[in-house]
Amino acid sequence: MKRIFLSISAILLITATGCRKDFLNRNPQDAISDETFWQNEEQLTLAINALYANIKNNNTIAMDQMGDNSINSSTGDAYRIFGSGNYDSDLSSVNAEWVSQYSGIRDCNAFLANYHRAKGVPEATLNQLVGEAKTIRAYMYMNLVMYFGDLPLVTEPLNITELYGPRNSKKEIVDFILRELEEAAGLMQTAIMTGPKLGRMNKGAALALKARMALYDDRFADAEDAAKRVMDMNVYQLYSTGRPAEDYYNFFTWKGKLANGANKETIIARINLLDVSMHNISRETQVPDQSSRYNPTKSLVDAYLCADGLPITQSPTYKEDTYANIFENRDPRMKMTILAPGSKWGGKRDGNPQNTDITTFTAPKFLADKQGCVTITGYYYTKYVEIPAVALVTRDANDIHVLRYAEVLLTWAEARFEQGKLTQGDIDISINKLRERVGMMPMTLSFLAANGMDLRTEIRRERRIELAREGGRWYDMVRWKEGDKLAADVKGMKKSLALVPSHVANFKTDAEGYIIVMSGRQFVAPKHYRFPVPLLQIQRNPNLAPQNPGWE
Repeated sequence: MKRIFLSISAILLITATGCRKDFLNRNPQDAISDETFWQNEEQLTLAINALYANIKNNNTIAMDQMGDNSINSSTGDAYRIFGSGNYDSDLSSVNAEWVSQYSGIRDCNAFLANYHRAKGVPEATLNQLVGEAKTIRAYMYMNLVMYFGDLPLVTEPLNITELYGPRNSKKEIVDFILRELEEAAGLMQTAIMTGPKLGRMNKGAALALKARMALYDDRFADAEDAAKRVMDMNVYQLYSTGRPAEDYYNFFTWKGKLANGANKETIIARINLLDVSMHNISRETQVPDQSSRYNPTKSLVDAYLCADGLPITQSPTYKEDTYANIFENRDPRMKMTILAPGSKWGGKRDGNPQNTDITTFTAPKFLADKQGCVTITGYYYTKYVEIPAVALVTRDANDIHVLRYAEVLLTWAEARFEQGKLTQGDIDISINKLRERVGMMPMTLSFLAANGMDLRTEIRRERRIELAREGGRWYDMVRWKEGDKLAADVKGMKKSLALVPSHVANFKTDAEGYIIVMSGRQFVAPKHYRFPVPLLQIQRNPNLAPQNPGWE
């Protein structure tokens, strides 16, 4: 039986209007109505612009803390809790993920159900707008399906019947996403948007998202095809100004903003503007009077190859006798991602009592004295930090790069490999383009074989370090079935490397002396490869049952 609930205020309003026969036929007087909106191109543009608020902003970066790259100093952080496996279906953050994505999907559905009512809009314009709405809706379904698996597939403006519908299979959802993105790609223009339309979706965005979704679902032929079509568009290119020591770092600062015109690498971004749309990532990363919210882990630091192309476990150049030496002779992207001694920063006083230059970082700080940024792992990020913004609260206008051309190249290479098709020539036009940008030695099949290095491992390593702090690590770990790594203790640097031993005297360490930042994590397969369907949603809609495996 269907039940309809009216708010008290609505009941009172209806009662007060009692005998007015035309009351229920009136348009709302205090809100925009479907009956009076959707009339012209200006209104369609306003509606489509509103849909872009559903693209994750700084949450894209925070999501990386679900994996093993990073950890928040706050034990109550939702992504830290997700990564720990210590939660249940009644966790409010699980419900928030469900609600936020479906809320955006509802907005997209409303647009797609009403856009045709506008008069005098050129067909090409309508097609472009429809393609944008479909791409944004597919992006949100992609987030949902990776979290929850089976979902209700809702493609019309929600009504009571749809609210109480059952779940569709994960396969049905992924099929829908791939079809929608293919259709959207056919509707939208190829060129990168500029001017007032800067950052809007285009054909490349739809195809790049299709490549990501296909890769996430092990549909390697589809992933290869979509990624190659983006590559063959000849629209995107890696951000490079000819300065290998700076370009990768600068891409994630204000210099790499789309509005500056030099960035042709970003395919999908959440664009931010001073005094209009801002976030707090730079400050939270190197917050001058508290603990950093983003602490790189030992696992991430260890993942970077040495400059000779070998892992730290094999390279004769790797030394860990001092904190500074950890950063020497490594893949250049390490110093452009993890803050190295001698780098400029905004965290004020560091962990070296002899350092009087608060603008230069020399050693990690563990003492919470409100004089400088504290780390819980011994490491800090520099990637995505605009140093002048660290001193200010929520005044960071960094664009958030949701999907960029580098990922497309990595997706194409991985998809080729998983089909047994990857050649040295393929590596040279994908992975080695990324290495060339930063001055890292190229990957060659002969070198890997000579040193007993596994190609699949190195392809996955390349994805991890190139895309570190960009939100996709948990997704990769899930699809690679590497959940066991999430059950391991989160560790930091060697305790003995702290310059002031008393500041770390009470820190727990493992048998080798590495700081144990967090223990007690768990990962049970297949349970933790999906989130539970939020308890609140099942209570509202029993048709969502049964619960995902392991969460019953």
